[in-house]
Amino acid sequence: MQKGDIVYGIVTGIKDYGAFIKIDDYNGLIHISEFSDGFVKDIKKIVELGDIVCCKVLEIDDKTKHVKLSYKDVNLLASKVYRYVKIKKGFNSLAINLDKWIDCRYNELKLK
Repeated sequence: MQKGDIVYGIVTGIKDYGAFIKIDDYNGLIHISEFSDGFVKDIKKIVELGDIVCCKVLEIDDKTKHVKLSYKDVNLLASKVYRYVKIKKGFNSLAINLDKWIDCRYNELKLK
């Protein structure tokens, strides 16, 4: 595992300031600011204990086996997507906007 990798881990703890993630023999933290570009009042509305989450590695310390992670960098429901595509609830609006949504995400990933 190295900085920039996309990894999967299991949520092992949730605090007001972030969620703890277990990835193999590493312990990770998704700070509350890394869940969304917008305000997050309650992390438990995004993840629950036992959830498997996809995250991006921001920093890694191989000596202590600690990892800093980002949820918003790889999950399409991060609030930054809403800035590009106005989506209303329901499947029809998703079908109508899917191409724009994919283009936005593709362009974001190319810039990183």
